[in-house]
Amino acid sequence: MKAVVFDQPGGEEVLKIGDVAEPAVGPKDLLIRVRYAGVNRADLMQRQGNYPPPPGASPVLGLECAGEVLAVGAQTSGWRVADRAMALLPGGGYAEQAVVDYRSAIHTPQALRDEEAAAFPEVFLTAFLNLFMLAEIKPGETALIHGGGSGVGTAAIQLLALAGARSIVTAGDRAKCDRCVQLGASLAIDYKEGPFAPRVKEATRGRGVDVILDSIGAAYLAQNIEALGHGGRMVLIGLMQGARAEIDLAAVLRRHLRLIGSTLRSRSPEDKGRIVEAFLGRFGAELNAGRLKPPVHAVVSFADAARAHRIMRQSEHFGKIVLRID
Repeated sequence: MKAVVFDQPGGEEVLKIGDVAEPAVGPKDLLIRVRYAGVNRADLMQRQGNYPPPPGASPVLGLECAGEVLAVGAQTSGWRVADRAMALLPGGGYAEQAVVDYRSAIHTPQALRDEEAAAFPEVFLTAFLNLFMLAEIKPGETALIHGGGSGVGTAAIQLLALAGARSIVTAGDRAKCDRCVQLGASLAIDYKEGPFAPRVKEATRGRGVDVILDSIGAAYLAQNIEALGHGGRMVLIGLMQGARAEIDLAAVLRRHLRLIGSTLRSRSPEDKGRIVEAFLGRFGAELNAGRLKPPVHAVVSFADAARAHRIMRQSEHFGKIVLRID
């Protein structure tokens, strides 16, 4: 079958279409005919050689996809051939077919087109896991979301609004800030205009936020600590701007702060199944009613995956970039 491949790690130019073996279907797997695959920043890191797939996962890029079920394993339940599916993958989405543990797949609702469905699982489940399961945000609380215009950021804004929580976001220009507010953010801060922590403190009347979802890492650590209120929780999900920084441990002790590290890709199928189940229990009705939709910035042919990666690297997008598997 055809897939996006590369021979050596490198820039976007290393991506090409090649032949790979069709995936084997295990007893708990679904085989999906991939129509669309979501593009995530982790794909760029893997292409550069900085984020290898977990043991046993496909080396092909792609952490989410949508399409139709071609085959079901003997130990699956709730799925039939020809069902529309959107799936959270440990790898393998940039291909004509992908396999996934059935517990990591979601029936695509009628309210979502396939290109929207492909943009859904990775970012909405990431936002849900970290904000609701780990940080345990409650109605009336406030979260600071870095990268408000990203896939995870736009998912977080929507989930927080439906849950009765307030979101403050950072983004890289005024146009993205405006779109974040239109999507449901209470306040959007252009991080290029100066430090964000004083703006956050001002917006919360000096108290600080209850939760921070951070994909930036070291460069934001000091400001994140400053922006957290008493009992605040920071969940670190990425290291886009560094992995090492000094921390004011006195502030952590004095203000009873919690710092949580989290990744989704390397979790077991059982863990991912529990996350999917919890998400559907909390937001399944809103998903099926069409009240949760990822903004799709661009749909790009998988033969032009290099352009999709370039758009993401340059942060030109708002929401998600999706590959169309021709």
